[in-house]
Amino acid sequence: MRRLVTVIAVGILGAAALSVTAQSAASAGTGGRHRFPDSIALPAGWQPEGFTIGRGTSFYVGSLANGAVFRGDLATGTGRVLVPGAAGTAKTGLKVDRHNRLWAAGAGGGDATVYDAATGATLAHYVFTTDPNTFVNDLVVTPRAVYFTDSARPFLYVVPLAPGGRLPGQSAVRSLALTGPAAADGAFNNGIVATPDGRLIVVQMVAGRLVSVDPATGASTVVDLHGYSVVNGDGLVLRGHLLYVVRNVDNKVAVLRLDRRFASGVPVRELTSPLLRVPSTADLFGPWLYLVNARFDVTPTPTTDYNVVRVRA
Repeated sequence: MRRLVTVIAVGILGAAALSVTAQSAASAGTGGRHRFPDSIALPAGWQPEGFTIGRGTSFYVGSLANGAVFRGDLATGTGRVLVPGAAGTAKTGLKVDRHNRLWAAGAGGGDATVYDAATGATLAHYVFTTDPNTFVNDLVVTPRAVYFTDSARPFLYVVPLAPGGRLPGQSAVRSLALTGPAAADGAFNNGIVATPDGRLIVVQMVAGRLVSVDPATGASTVVDLHGYSVVNGDGLVLRGHLLYVVRNVDNKVAVLRLDRRFASGVPVRELTSPLLRVPSTADLFGPWLYLVNARFDVTPTPTTDYNVVRVRA
């Protein structure tokens, strides 16, 4: 998110939103169909933040307004509410794992929930902290654990996975204290990815930099970008050695090429498009980068429009 706030729902999303079939803004063509539209509408007033692509052409968007989760189809531009919302809750980062489980960060609730990505059934719920000064923001799934960032506290929250990827109980959850630049006060740890060599890269939205974190110790170092700033960096996507940094209020995506040790990088291009309206995060699908427009620059209302868009990666 652009800033740490107490999210207050500005109205019930409406009964229609609970069974909505979101229609692409570009749904022109034969029979009203448009394969893989450039823009996919979300329910009015949704207040999106987290976004991820799952199996096939499915995608998921969480709501800051009430913690609901929307499941859509990139190919058809249609979708429905998979997880109904509840007052006083919010969803931020989302990821689907190889077991088709949807992991959802709980923002100011200091928690996370795991859902069946096909049915929306709740599979597990984990509480990380009861400290009111928390904002569980984003997450990354690795073969051995799931790591969550907290934008208000110098910790990563770790949910270790049992053999075969089985979900653990609450007692297995731990807080990993960060040291070094990752623990800097006010830096606002946000998006997170895992590198093939096992380290974690976190973007610090306010500090405008990337930090590399040892998942065993919490020790961190700055990723050398040779003077390039990633201020307003929100969601991260890693493909090979290319790192996509969504810079929300700048309406651009920085594409960085990282070295073989993922210790430094250089900008290779910046992606922009008239379709971008303060995107918060993204995911890759073939040659396309899909982004969700969080529109943090406007005051949300029950009728504010939101969408998922795509640009060439």
